[in-house]
Amino acid sequence: MPESGASRAQQERTHIPTTGMESGTGTESGTEDPSATGTPSKEPAANEAARRTGLLVTLVLGGLTALPPLSMDMYLPALPAVTESLHAPAATVQLTLTACLTGMALGQVVVGPMSDRWGRRRPLLLGMIVYVVATAICVFAPTTELLIGFRLLQGLAGAAGIVIARAVVRDMYDGVEMARFFSTLMLISGVAPIVAPLIGGQVLRFTDWRGIFAVLTVVGVVLTLVVWKWLHETLPPQDRHTGGIGDALRTMRGLLADRVFAGYMIAGSLAFAALFAYVSASPFVVQEIYGASPQTFSLLFGVNSVGLIIVGQINGKVLVGRISLDKALAFGLSVIVLAAAALLLMTTGVFGDVGLVPVAAGLFVLMSAMGLAMPNTNAQALMRTKHAAGSASALLGTSSFLIGAVASPLVGIAGEGTAVPMAVVQLVCAVGAMACFLGLCRPWQRT
Repeated sequence: MPESGASRAQQERTHIPTTGMESGTGTESGTEDPSATGTPSKEPAANEAARRTGLLVTLVLGGLTALPPLSMDMYLPALPAVTESLHAPAATVQLTLTACLTGMALGQVVVGPMSDRWGRRRPLLLGMIVYVVATAICVFAPTTELLIGFRLLQGLAGAAGIVIARAVVRDMYDGVEMARFFSTLMLISGVAPIVAPLIGGQVLRFTDWRGIFAVLTVVGVVLTLVVWKWLHETLPPQDRHTGGIGDALRTMRGLLADRVFAGYMIAGSLAFAALFAYVSASPFVVQEIYGASPQTFSLLFGVNSVGLIIVGQINGKVLVGRISLDKALAFGLSVIVLAAAALLLMTTGVFGDVGLVPVAAGLFVLMSAMGLAMPNTNAQALMRTKHAAGSASALLGTSSFLIGAVASPLVGIAGEGTAVPMAVVQLVCAVGAMACFLGLCRPWQRT
């Protein structure tokens, strides 16, 4: 693939800033202040300023990556209520999730190359503003069809936060540090799946499902203001791509031609699809099949998210730097396969009527193992693509959300009275992820 001069220059760059934010101190993190030479008393203050700036970066990027699960998971307890309110079948209402996912997938293809060309900040702010408007319109949607349409727009705009957050991480970090940062982001963004269903369940106690979108509108406004005030540009003008659409397409084609990058991308996407099969089906499985209340469902969903967070932190704080990312990824995918197989056996009645507790335990194991799969696939893929972090991030996100969007309606194909389709989709996706990892990435062939 022909590369532009900017792309070659970016591949040759070795300087990696540690924050990418302007701290207002006049110095960059990791760079000594010349005026402080020979003045040790000023060094602790500079280090403290850098630490505060790094924490601010983490919180802002964590908020951006938390927005998509917040947008979907707060809405989950309301799915049965939406079917009743809008007089639509469950499979149709689940398309509101599919539409949001599809929008997030397609939006990333557009926003990723835009951020490589015009920087990270402007496309992000534009996307956040459109997200707020689309979410506010969802509050008043009178029919399922209109709700699906506005959820699609919401996803298209919300894609900016997902793709640019990953690109900013790639601007800031490399190697092991990047994998650790992704695990830290998982800690922050993982709070959203815990809090979102709980908030959604509580909102339903005082209002209907429309109130959930009103809350999401407020969240979007707050996050937009935070980004506008505190997130500064991380991609310098000299590192930006100057080509048009043709150059962006050539860059993406070159990334897809990289067998190893494609392997990590597809493996991570299939793992995400297994997770989203759970996200899409669990409200009906837990509440309709096993008779749990929306509050009980929210609690179980939160417990599963805690498992994902804990394993993600074990990955970032303990495993990274001690064992290879590929070994941690292989173990995580293996656990997902085993958990999905166990869920299929339970839901098909091989062990009799097992009840909610064993099924919930299987889902907990599957969700927890995602803490090894997701950060390591992202880190391994992005480590190969510093010259086009925005485009690479777009491909990673687009693949994940498109495959997740396909998985969403499949889990309800047999109706609301069985959890077998959910387990089948999860097992197929898990086995496919392992096959792509072994067949395309071939970690034993690389040092």
